Amino acid sequence: MEEEEEAIGYLDKVLEDEDDSEPGTPTSPGSPFSAGEKGEREAGKGLEMRKLVLSGFLASEEIYINQLEALLLPMKPLKATATTSQPVLTLQQIETIFYKIQDIYEIHKEFYDSLCPKVQQWDSNVTMGHLFQKLASQLGVYKAFVDNYKIALETAEKCSQSNYQFQKISEELKVKGPKDSKESHTSVTMEALLYKPIDRVTRSTLVLHDLLKHTPADHPDYPLLQDALRISQNFLSSINEDIDPRRTAVTTPKGETRQLVKDGFLVELSEGSRKLRHVFLFTDVLLCAKLKKTAVGKQQQYDCKWYVPLADLVFPSPEESEHCPQVHVIPDHELEDMKMKISAIKSEVQKEKANKGQSRAIERLKKKMFENEFWLLLNSPAIPFRIHNRNGKSYLFLLSSDYERSEWREAIQKLQKKDLQAFVLSSVELQVLTGSCFKLRTVHNIPVTSNKDDDESPGLYGFLHVIVHSAKGFKQSANLYCTLEVDSFGYFVSKAKTRVFRDTTEPQWNEEFEIELEGSQSLRILCYEKCYDKTKLNKDNNEIVDKIMGKGQIQLDPQAVQTKNWHMDVIEMNGIKVEFSMKFTSRDMSLKRTPSKKQTGVFGVKISVVTKRERSKVPYIVRQCIEEVEKRGIEEVGIYRISGVATDIQALKAVFDANNKDILVMLSDMDINAIAGTLKLYFRELPEPLLTDRLYPAFMEGIALSDPAAKENCMMHLLRSLPDPNLITFLFLLEHLKRVAEKEPINKMSLHNLATVFGPTLLRPSEGESKAHLTLASDIWSHDVMAQVQVLLYYLQHPPISFTELKRNTLYFSTDV
Repeated sequence: MEEEEEAIGYLDKVLEDEDDSEPGTPTSPGSPFSAGEKGEREAGKGLEMRKLVLSGFLASEEIYINQLEALLLPMKPLKATATTSQPVLTLQQIETIFYKIQDIYEIHKEFYDSLCPKVQQWDSNVTMGHLFQKLASQLGVYKAFVDNYKIALETAEKCSQSNYQFQKISEELKVKGPKDSKESHTSVTMEALLYKPIDRVTRSTLVLHDLLKHTPADHPDYPLLQDALRISQNFLSSINEDIDPRRTAVTTPKGETRQLVKDGFLVELSEGSRKLRHVFLFTDVLLCAKLKKTAVGKQQQYDCKWYVPLADLVFPSPEESEHCPQVHVIPDHELEDMKMKISAIKSEVQKEKANKGQSRAIERLKKKMFENEFWLLLNSPAIPFRIHNRNGKSYLFLLSSDYERSEWREAIQKLQKKDLQAFVLSSVELQVLTGSCFKLRTVHNIPVTSNKDDDESPGLYGFLHVIVHSAKGFKQSANLYCTLEVDSFGYFVSKAKTRVFRDTTEPQWNEEFEIELEGSQSLRILCYEKCYDKTKLNKDNNEIVDKIMGKGQIQLDPQAVQTKNWHMDVIEMNGIKVEFSMKFTSRDMSLKRTPSKKQTGVFGVKISVVTKRERSKVPYIVRQCIEEVEKRGIEEVGIYRISGVATDIQALKAVFDANNKDILVMLSDMDINAIAGTLKLYFRELPEPLLTDRLYPAFMEGIALSDPAAKENCMMHLLRSLPDPNLITFLFLLEHLKRVAEKEPINKMSLHNLATVFGPTLLRPSEGESKAHLTLASDIWSHDVMAQVQVLLYYLQHPPISFTELKRNTLYFSTDV
């Protein structure tokens, strides 16, 4: 019952979410209902947010009604044949399979018809709490549906096996597309549609949560929505308890109950190579399996690679851990290359769909995308997670995220607190247990985006600005810091780290980070205690092991995040509360070049104006930042890639703009990543890119040339065509970046990494110019961006270029472009 298990996983998640915060608790730091202008503004914003939430919900409600209609469509003809001499199904079977669907359909149709006009004529007087309260009061129908759900699926499955006609019907039900959709119908299986009502209650509950967040406590809807949420939560709790034992219980031949606690895909290092495994944690055993290759049409099965009874499982402490075989780490630039390829294929798929392309071409592209994403999934993890069997054998997994490693470790340690017995499974017992994995698994698909449904959120592309404010709830003083992780290409990666706050129970970081999102849907915050004990070295990767004090995760809801204002929130973790704020900037907005209003500073001012004023060849800011990076940051891991603290960058920006005499003192005290960030910001905020708007199309054409001689000719000619201040500054930066790349074994920054960071910054056209180059928001690695990276890489890989030599060699053609 895959759908059933999936449903429960979702219900668990919603219930956990519900416990985190009081319904209706405002998330902004100030009260949204204070008097005066601010109150009015907040109330207006709340009204707008409620409309956004409801519009999104209405759209999904329309899809849901269409799904129920599709399910009901075959019911009438099936009933008509039931009384004939050749029935497809008996009346009893029809009643079991379609139990309560008609009632659920009528409830939602009435709800939709009542809510739709209210949203269309939206203003501050609209009330709709009574509609949600009525919807919640009819959840008894869903209870009856859920109680019958398992038998409905089993009956449908049996009837499919015994009746070819019904099998044909149930494999391809046609669901009508939404009114404004280009697609008129989509084909869905009956099994998938029967799962939709279970999914729906959880969605309604999440919407109630969102509505309460943005509804003032004195609004007439507030108590009604609170009541509806209470009823929905109680309902979810009750059906969760009902289904949970059925979902996870497996009886061993000895008659004991064994339950599945957690499962997921992990990369195992086995015999020196990386293998994707599906790992299952039961109440008393950890089982590592892989999917067997099966013939088309046959049900898939798992093959057990190994298992360790939890009574025999130990985690070696870092210092005890024997040195593991050398893990082959794929260079960053290869991973980045693969991301570019995947994004380019995504764009092609979107174009094919938009142009109503052939489904065969789309399938071919999707297959290619899956292969590339699978490679990325297999090769990107590098965090070791070792499992040891008391009887001698060790197993090593590689994970992308410390959060994930901590989740697995905690889940195992929690089970190990019980009185567990060591055992050996007979081959029959092992076969039964492995056979149960397919039905019990809660994670069905490899986490790659090509496995996502088209109607699933594509996630956010752009920049998430996060301020980590403070934390409280620690029992004793410690050295504390936080890290931030976001999901990217199907797995989580660590993106930022606060400084260590020494010897405190209430750290006040107040540090801002800019995190690049690549289709991200979640943000995780982990809080660590810093360990300075050199004896606690992890032999797997020579890192000192810091202790995770707490961890938490929030969904990045595009509607809530995509406002211009900061949104304050709290994550609770093991009794610790971390306070943070965030806001999101789309990729287009973040790279907008806005000229400075005052021409006295350096940021947002033309480079020719700055060099003329300073009587210099290269702007002072560029020379000073580069000098400081070369003095003490050239061996810093991830220099130019790791985000500097935004408040530090803004402080540096202010002193450079004011030409403050304390600049040098400030630079020598400042964190090196903030200095690197200031240099990037300077180039990003130039009113036109360093390589100019005028020459941009020519750079794009030049890099695409195949003939090496023609390309060399063109690329050097384009450099000569740059204004002198731009050219001299570019060559100065180029030599610096080459020196940084020479230290790649230490700082892990290759020429390719540096081109990826600086390419779009130095080349991306200004707002007016870029209209012609607009791409999909999700094209994070669009062809344009890829070309921008390739242009800079070309010059970085080129032998040294001298300004005088370049100017002397006016090659074969004129300098007019």
